[in-house]
Amino acid sequence: MDTPKAGDTIDLGAVMAAVKGHPDYDKVGMALYHNGVVRSTSRDGRKVSGLRVVVDHDRLEVILARFRKKPGIIDIQIQIAAGRDLVVGDDVMFLAVAGDIRDNVVPVLRDMLDEVKSTVTAKTEFFV
Repeated sequence: MDTPKAGDTIDLGAVMAAVKGHPDYDKVGMALYHNGVVRSTSRDGRKVSGLRVVVDHDRLEVILARFRKKPGIIDIQIQIAAGRDLVVGDDVMFLAVAGDIRDNVVPVLRDMLDEVKSTVTAKTEFFV
Protein backbone atom coordinates (compact mmCIF):
# COMPACT_ATOMS: atom_id res chain seq x y z
CA MET A 1 0.00 0.00 0.00
CA ASP A 2 1.36 3.42 -0.89
CA THR A 3 1.33 6.10 1.78
CA PRO A 4 -1.17 8.81 0.81
CA LYS A 5 0.31 12.06 -0.46
CA ALA A 6 -0.91 15.60 0.19
CA GLY A 7 -4.64 15.94 -0.31
CA ASP A 8 -5.37 12.20 -0.38
CA THR A 9 -8.05 10.86 1.93
CA ILE A 10 -7.19 8.11 4.37
CA ASP A 11 -9.18 4.92 4.77
CA LEU A 12 -9.01 2.55 7.74
CA GLY A 13 -10.71 -0.18 5.71
CA ALA A 14 -7.93 0.02 3.12
CA VAL A 15 -5.30 -0.20 5.87
CA MET A 16 -6.98 -3.27 7.35
CA ALA A 17 -7.38 -4.88 3.92
CA ALA A 18 -3.69 -4.31 3.15
CA VAL A 19 -2.68 -6.01 6.41
CA LYS A 20 -5.05 -8.93 5.82
CA GLY A 21 -3.79 -9.24 2.25
CA HIS A 22 -0.19 -9.75 3.34
CA PRO A 23 1.07 -13.14 2.09
CA ASP A 24 2.12 -14.13 5.64
CA TYR A 25 -1.11 -13.06 7.32
CA ASP A 26 -1.66 -16.65 8.49
CA LYS A 27 1.19 -16.04 10.98
CA VAL A 28 -0.55 -13.04 12.56
CA GLY A 29 -1.79 -13.54 16.12
CA MET A 30 -2.43 -9.86 16.83
CA ALA A 31 -3.11 -6.75 14.81
CA LEU A 32 -3.22 -3.39 16.57
CA TYR A 33 -4.70 -0.31 14.98
CA HIS A 34 -4.07 3.27 16.08
CA ASN A 35 -6.52 5.97 14.95
CA GLY A 36 -5.29 9.51 15.64
CA VAL A 37 -8.09 12.08 15.62
CA VAL A 38 -8.15 15.88 15.67
CA ARG A 39 -9.22 16.83 19.18
CA SER A 40 -10.85 20.11 20.24
CA THR A 41 -8.03 21.26 22.53
CA SER A 42 -4.28 21.52 22.20
CA ARG A 43 -1.95 19.94 24.75
CA ASP A 44 -1.83 23.29 26.54
CA GLY A 45 -5.63 23.48 26.75
CA ARG A 46 -6.34 26.06 24.04
CA LYS A 47 -9.43 25.51 21.87
CA VAL A 48 -8.57 24.12 18.44
CA SER A 49 -10.69 24.38 15.31
CA GLY A 50 -8.46 22.07 13.29
CA LEU A 51 -4.97 21.38 12.07
CA ARG A 52 -2.75 20.69 9.08
CA VAL A 53 -0.11 17.95 8.95
CA VAL A 54 3.05 17.83 6.87
CA VAL A 55 4.77 14.46 6.32
CA ASP A 56 8.38 13.68 5.49
CA HIS A 57 7.61 10.69 3.24
CA ASP A 58 11.26 9.73 2.71
CA ARG A 59 11.85 9.55 6.47
CA LEU A 60 8.62 7.59 6.88
CA GLU A 61 9.76 4.94 4.41
CA VAL A 62 13.04 4.49 6.29
CA ILE A 63 11.20 4.05 9.59
CA LEU A 64 8.69 1.62 8.06
CA ALA A 65 11.49 -0.52 6.64
CA ARG A 66 13.28 -0.64 10.00
CA PHE A 67 10.22 -1.49 12.09
CA ARG A 68 8.98 -4.11 9.61
CA LYS A 69 12.21 -6.04 10.35
CA LYS A 70 11.54 -6.26 14.09
CA PRO A 71 11.14 -9.78 15.52
CA GLY A 72 7.65 -11.21 15.09
CA ILE A 73 6.35 -8.36 12.94
CA ILE A 74 4.49 -9.49 9.83
CA ASP A 75 3.32 -6.14 8.44
CA ILE A 76 2.98 -2.45 9.22
CA GLN A 77 0.74 -0.08 7.30
CA ILE A 78 0.27 3.64 7.84
CA GLN A 79 -1.79 6.42 6.35
CA ILE A 80 -1.51 10.06 7.41
CA ALA A 81 -3.89 12.83 6.33
CA ALA A 82 -1.47 15.44 5.04
CA GLY A 83 -1.64 18.53 2.92
CA ARG A 84 -5.17 19.65 3.73
CA ASP A 85 -6.95 21.37 6.57
CA LEU A 86 -8.53 18.96 9.04
CA VAL A 87 -11.27 19.82 11.52
CA VAL A 88 -12.08 18.53 14.97
CA GLY A 89 -13.13 14.89 14.72
CA ASP A 90 -11.28 14.19 11.46
CA ASP A 91 -8.96 11.19 11.26
CA VAL A 92 -5.30 12.22 11.19
CA MET A 93 -3.45 8.91 11.15
CA PHE A 94 -4.13 5.20 10.84
CA LEU A 95 -1.29 2.93 11.92
CA ALA A 96 -1.55 -0.85 11.83
CA VAL A 97 0.99 -3.25 13.26
CA ALA A 98 0.43 -6.98 12.75
CA GLY A 99 2.60 -9.66 14.25
CA ASP A 100 2.83 -13.00 15.92
CA ILE A 101 2.31 -12.23 19.62
CA ARG A 102 1.39 -9.31 21.87
CA ASP A 103 4.92 -9.07 23.31
CA ASN A 104 6.24 -8.19 19.84
CA VAL A 105 3.33 -6.12 18.49
CA VAL A 106 2.53 -3.71 21.35
CA PRO A 107 6.03 -2.21 21.75
CA VAL A 108 6.44 -1.81 17.98
CA LEU A 109 3.18 0.10 17.65
CA ARG A 110 4.11 2.37 20.58
CA ASP A 111 7.70 2.97 19.42
CA MET A 112 6.81 3.51 15.78
CA LEU A 113 4.00 5.90 16.66
CA ASP A 114 6.31 7.91 18.90
CA GLU A 115 9.00 8.09 16.21
CA VAL A 116 6.57 9.03 13.44
CA LYS A 117 5.09 11.81 15.56
CA SER A 118 8.50 13.15 16.58
CA THR A 119 10.48 12.82 13.32
CA VAL A 120 8.08 12.37 10.39
CA THR A 121 5.10 14.65 10.96
CA ALA A 122 4.77 18.31 11.80
CA LYS A 123 1.41 19.81 12.62
CA THR A 124 0.05 23.31 12.62
CA GLU A 125 -2.93 23.79 14.91
CA PHE A 126 -5.62 26.36 14.14
CA PHE A 127 -6.99 28.03 17.23
CA VAL A 128 -10.49 29.30 17.89
